[in-house]
Amino acid sequence: MTSRTAGRPVRHWVGIDGGGTSTRALVADATGRVLGRGEAGASALGQGAEQAWRHIAQAIAAANVPGLELAQCALGLGLSGTGVPAQLDAFVAADPGVAAFTLVTDGLVALLGAHGGEPGALLISGTGSVAEALLPDGSRRMVGGWGWQIGDEGSGAWLGQQAMKLAQAAFDGRAPAGSLAHAVWQRAGASREDLLSFCAAAGQGGYASLAPLVFEHAVDDPAAAALLDQAAFALDALATAVHPTLPLALAGSIAQRLNARLSPAVQARCVAPRGEPVAGALWLIQQQEQPQKQQPEARS
Repeated sequence: MTSRTAGRPVRHWVGIDGGGTSTRALVADATGRVLGRGEAGASALGQGAEQAWRHIAQAIAAANVPGLELAQCALGLGLSGTGVPAQLDAFVAADPGVAAFTLVTDGLVALLGAHGGEPGALLISGTGSVAEALLPDGSRRMVGGWGWQIGDEGSGAWLGQQAMKLAQAAFDGRAPAGSLAHAVWQRAGASREDLLSFCAAAGQGGYASLAPLVFEHAVDDPAAAALLDQAAFALDALATAVHPTLPLALAGSIAQRLNARLSPAVQARCVAPRGEPVAGALWLIQQQEQPQKQQPEARS
């Protein structure tokens, strides 16, 4: 957890949930009354501190709250990529001058929102993937979330990468050219140069944009169905590793769509989230105004 305060009066409390695809803002007044919500582009720290702050400001502005100024806002920030020190330092250094902020992972704010700050586990699979738990002793545990370049198994970016690998193998004749491979060629291009160019520019969001194709073609392409089974297996492993018995909430479009493919043991633990990740971010910054409430310590 990283916090900073400028020592100025706060008029508005803002929860921010930011990942590799979008940023959501929830704005409240001092009484906790929600005044508005807004959305903007990605604010994952791996995509740059300047972009993250720009999209955070745009999401807050999109809430259309009269008289709101960043300099008088206290932000609860749940952002992807906070585990990389260089990315975290760059973001903190680029602070545009908000009154105060507390920064944690996007997984933690989703966890707080899902269980209302009480013990529980959360499995997230959207653009990326991670599992987090707030344990009964007040400590936290996180597994996965190693980033799309090498990890984030079972996520949208991971599914897109696997779809691209399949399309490349089919291009070479190393795998059957089923409907999923043809769909990737239609999206990214059907020549070696096209596929290489797509991969060179794709990034996390580009690969995640291919994930819907896997779901669309799972009915008529065994290779696509197998990828969904592999993704579900990876999410099962995350859910079990973070904690084997705590109530488990699912978050993210991929986790929701793979729910039926999860193991019976994991499905039996699933509960409906109490609130959104952005609500957890708002709850987080509101708690900072009440120092008598101790925040849980993180551990891996």
